[in-house]
Amino acid sequence: MSCPVTIELSGGAELLFDNKKKLEVVLPENSNPWTIKTMLPWVRDNLLKERPELFMQGETVRPGILVLVNDADWELMGELDYSLQPNDRIVFISTLHGG
Repeated sequence: MSCPVTIELSGGAELLFDNKKKLEVVLPENSNPWTIKTMLPWVRDNLLKERPELFMQGETVRPGILVLVNDADWELMGELDYSLQPNDRIVFISTLHGG
């Protein structure tokens, strides 16, 4: 089943996504329910515009990127195993800043 979600980016993460701070996306039909683990490579392959190594490391987000699901820390929601629900809001906030 397809799954509409809102992805928000801040703290510099938006620079990797063509300076877009908010993306309304519909994750395509999938034989299994969408989880954050399955969403991340889809986001990398379909939305990320540059430097994927600054967004993902292995199968997860890079250290220094805070992830919120509907305003709650994703660690409270099961991290990569969280099953996305229609109209969820996923926020990626980069806490790493160059200097």
